[in-house]
Amino acid sequence: MIHHVQIACPAGAEDDQRAFYTGVLGWAELPKSPLLAARGGCWFAVPGGGEVHVGVEPDFRPARKAHPAFVVDVIGMAEAVAAAGHPVV
Repeated sequence: MIHHVQIACPAGAEDDQRAFYTGVLGWAELPKSPLLAARGGCWFAVPGGGEVHVGVEPDFRPARKAHPAFVVDVIGMAEAVAAAGHPVV
């Protein structure tokens, strides 16, 4: 079992992450310890187990191939993503 997957975001993008993971996907945000919270980023609980940790990278560059994958209700997830104004392909 995987405890968490770490992904990266640019500095100041935490609210965008919250809008997507909590606002669109409905995943609960997890609290970080004060020491880790000072670094920025945010953590989310993955339904069914595990976590996504989003860490801030000042020199962020989007990964071209790396990605986490989760088992989800594809139709429900696609509807939620589309309802939030994002394209579903």
